[in-house]
Order: sequence, then structure tokens, then C-alpha cells
Amino acid sequence: MCREWQANYNTFRMKYKDYYRILGVERGAAAGEIKKAYRKLAQKYHPDVTKDPAGEEKFKEIGEAYETLKDPEKRSAYDQLGSHRPGQEFQPPPDWGSRYGGTRHSFDDIDLADLFAGLAGGARRHARGAAEFRVPGEDYEVTAQVALEEAYRGTEIALELAVPEYDAEGNLRRIRRTFKVRIPAGATDGQRLRLAGRGGKGTGGGRDGDLYINVALRPHAVFRVSGRDIYFDLRLAPWEAVLGATVEVPTPGGPVELKVPPDTRAGRKLRLSGRGLPGGRDGPGNLYAIVQIVVPGAASERERELYRQLAAGSRFEPRGRPVQ
Repeated sequence: MCREWQANYNTFRMKYKDYYRILGVERGAAAGEIKKAYRKLAQKYHPDVTKDPAGEEKFKEIGEAYETLKDPEKRSAYDQLGSHRPGQEFQPPPDWGSRYGGTRHSFDDIDLADLFAGLAGGARRHARGAAEFRVPGEDYEVTAQVALEEAYRGTEIALELAVPEYDAEGNLRRIRRTFKVRIPAGATDGQRLRLAGRGGKGTGGGRDGDLYINVALRPHAVFRVSGRDIYFDLRLAPWEAVLGATVEVPTPGGPVELKVPPDTRAGRKLRLSGRGLPGGRDGPGNLYAIVQIVVPGAASERERELYRQLAAGSRFEPRGRPVQ
């Protein structure tokens, strides 16, 4: 500890400001929570918006608190001062000056904001006026329910959201806004789309927030989706599975013909390459037909006779060889 600091330390006192209380967060709040609280309050009390007579002063206090708490070094130094009542005069711990005092040798006639603005040689940056604070707009996030066919070919949807905005009196209210959103071809379930600048309006020259769209594919009557791959159950008659066949099958892009090889078993996956969702770094996904063997529900007498002949002449053991 330098001598000049030591000499001033015994008489160095200042009034405490509770920066956490000003932002409305707990002392252990995460950096993201502090940022979110600051943005909300700064939008509310920005001089371009608020009609509160004390709004400008509150805006400055909010900026001052955020300038200290957003910086890990300054926040650590602030926390080392301890917790006091707002406005209470206090004296920093004995070793505080040597740890955080930096090059400052005189602490006469300064307040808490001056002290933290000067840490590590930094210039005071808390609000001197509204022009120094550009408050970015709020980000919006919403889930969009999309049909598989729409995701396959791409579509444009209209989303109506109730979004928070401050009125001319600085009161928070929700208004309904409609957004037109382009869902790209090949959008997958859980994909997150970002529309830059489509969120809340910034104030004081701050950038507008973003709109995030979380794509959710609606359940489909025929298809099941995993990533870019699509699955469906292919029902085959026993003779089609044994002899092979060419059958028409559905795809999101329209029906196509699929060749079923002879001796196809139930549960086999038949792949239609590239018939899944388009796009992706590795190209489009695949369409998989999962074979299901279906027997007639009500066989005719002629069909029964043919089955009897098959049973008599076949050596097939569906349950394996009998135990000897």
C-alpha cells in the first residue's frame, strides 16, 4: 500500500450505493441476468421514453450500476467493499486500496462511481447524459408449428405475438404484432432460425433486437422424422415379400415406385436415397420404408386352399426347429 493511500485511508469515507438493488438482482446473479435486468430498466427509464420526473436520474444510476457489475474485475472489487445500507457512509477494508486502488493516490471528493470508473486506469463511462447510452432492443423467441410438407418445400408463415413494449409514459404493456417468417426448405425439427433486427426496438440509437424462431414439426399421419431422415411403415402382402414386387410408396415430394427385393423380411429397412428433407451440410436425408408383413383379414376358400398347399410343401419353421 502506497504511503499516500495509507495517509488518506484513515479519513477516506464515501456513501454506499447498492448496485444490485438498483438493478433488482441478487448479489450472486449471473452476468446474463444482470445484463437482462439492465436492458429492461434502461428501456423503461430512457429519457426518450419515460415520463417519470426522476427517470433521467434513475437512468444514470442504472447505467452506473451496470458499468461496474458487468466488468468481472470491477464487480469483484465492489463485492469486497461489503454490503451496507444505501446512502450509508462506509470505509473500505484495510487492504482494499493496495488490491484495487491502482494508480489513484487521492480519494478526496469522489463518489463510488468515480472510484470504479477509475479502476485499472479506465475513464469514467457511466451516464453523463442520454446520448452516451445506446440500449439494444429485446430479443423475441417463439416456437413455430410447421407441417412436414411445408418444411420439405419451404413456406412462409405469419406469426402473431404479444410482445412487451413501453408506452410514452414508460409503462410496460403488451401489444400484438404480426411477423411474416420464411421457413427454408429442409427445416428440421428443433432448428433455430434468427431474424436479425426483427425483435424489440432499441432506444438511444441502440440496435434492434432479434427474433428467434424454434421450428417444431407437427406429428404426421404417415411419416416419422429423425433429423433429415424420414421413416414410414410399408405394408406388404406375404407373396410380395417372398416373390418381390414393385410398389408405389408415398414421399413428402409425391409418390414414387419402390422395388421390393425377393425374400424381404418384416422389419427390413428399404432406403430411398435423397428422399428425406433437403439441405444440410451432408446433403438431403433419406427416406426409409420399414417393412410390415400383412395377412388377409378374411381369406376366401380358394386362398385357404392355396395356403394349405403351401403349408404342406414348405419346410419353413417360423419358430425355429423343435427342441429334441
